[in-house]
Amino acid sequence: MVPKLAFAMAADKTRHVFDDEALARLSRTCDIVRATPLEEFFSAEARRVLGEIDILVTGWGCPMVTAEVVRAAPNLKLIAHAAGTVKFTLDPAVYEAGIRVTHAADANAVPVAEYTLAAILFANKRVFELRDRYRADPGRRSTYALMDEPIGNYHRTVGLVGASRIGRRVAKMLAGFDFTVLLSDPFVTRGDPVLAGAELVDLDTLMARSDVVSVHAPSLPETRAMIGARQFKLMKHGAGFINTARGAVVDEAAMIAELQTGRIHAVIDVTDPEIPEAGSPLYSLPNVFLTPHLAGAVGTERLRLGQLAIEEVERFVAGKAMEFEIEPALLERLA
Repeated sequence: MVPKLAFAMAADKTRHVFDDEALARLSRTCDIVRATPLEEFFSAEARRVLGEIDILVTGWGCPMVTAEVVRAAPNLKLIAHAAGTVKFTLDPAVYEAGIRVTHAADANAVPVAEYTLAAILFANKRVFELRDRYRADPGRRSTYALMDEPIGNYHRTVGLVGASRIGRRVAKMLAGFDFTVLLSDPFVTRGDPVLAGAELVDLDTLMARSDVVSVHAPSLPETRAMIGARQFKLMKHGAGFINTARGAVVDEAAMIAELQTGRIHAVIDVTDPEIPEAGSPLYSLPNVFLTPHLAGAVGTERLRLGQLAIEEVERFVAGKAMEFEIEPALLERLA
């Protein structure tokens, strides 16, 4: 019997995730009960769809899959999340019902790692400061002065906080450069493949030795504000700080205080709260390059998310092992 499938996500947040070609491929494996994504689970139409399906493909903006939703979907066997974290989408009742879960975090890691690499290269070269100096001084005297300082991407030290899938991908990318790479992660042990190109150190040592620090740790109770005033004060004068992970991992007030001294500079893609309050210094500090949580998949990059989800559905339907299945025991350690 061909499994029945539906989608649950916010259509306006997931443009490009499934294009016509992707839907056509998915329809060769499954009977798509409804191509238009569900954006709620309580209407009569939503309950009809839930009552029929074996597979639910979720994404950004998906309503919470609660115990009540699970009861309304007695045949549901797989949730394929065409996005990253499922922490805020799935109730424990999903696992209790024996429903299997997979996600596309590995696909979302690609653009985040690419963004991070660009940020590292630009931070070490002080690109944003040089742009501002050039605008203010077309004669270039001030830019020449900064170019004479020990900046650039040769023989610099890059510190990675967290050996997540993104952190590992970044570490692999950095292998092609003349960098010393430091890594801090309490779950990494000797013999881990990531250490072939990185030196394992504690967080304080990493903060003190690095020319640029890039954060790739998940947001967990034990990582909340793990980078605080002491760590920022340990950073070298002129060092760069990059955060594409989660804003809650950083003590934001301490970070802003150190940035206000002008000692360090930063590329910040995530904050806590998600949108800084009006008047936050992050909007105006000249040594901060603030972006609106765009490191992850945007535009056509979202096609990777749909592609990975489809591949996982195909494996599941064929009775093969899925590559990115989320086991309940690992859920708490994920971003």
